[in-house]
Amino acid sequence: MEPLRQNFIQIIDSYKGIIRSLCKVYCSSHEDKKDAFQDIILQLWKSFETFKGESKISTWIYSVSLNTLLAKVRTEKRKIAIEHMDVAELPISTAMADSDVELLYIVVQSLKEVDKAIVILYLEGYKNKEIGQMLGLTMTNVSTRLNRIKGELKTKFEHHHHEFRQP
Repeated sequence: MEPLRQNFIQIIDSYKGIIRSLCKVYCSSHEDKKDAFQDIILQLWKSFETFKGESKISTWIYSVSLNTLLAKVRTEKRKIAIEHMDVAELPISTAMADSDVELLYIVVQSLKEVDKAIVILYLEGYKNKEIGQMLGLTMTNVSTRLNRIKGELKTKFEHHHHEFRQP
């Protein structure tokens, strides 16, 4: 196997967790998640030779992944006119939320696009400064948003958790 391809495969193998996490938050069906993952890998491969190393490889992977997903979301929104539904109105069954982790992902999907990105990066262990660099935000803005998002998620999670656990 040629060295460039082998290096790419090793890098993707190391960072596939963040790609999968992003796909899980931005895509609802299993098939959409698989398609998005493949689209991201393709975009990463297309731009791999042009990566100059001016940022961390994880930052580059995250940026390409997020941009690919956001482009996919915009395309889907153009194809189908969807009436916005509040998470409280979504028909979430207890089968869909068979664990607290799954319920958390469902609640995170209700956030604004940038807020989703902030949460995923935070959950992946990135510091506020790194998150800011990846998303083009100040560290203070990331901190402020994270505090607001945590409160919003806590409220929504508790509401849905209580709803699903009632006898």
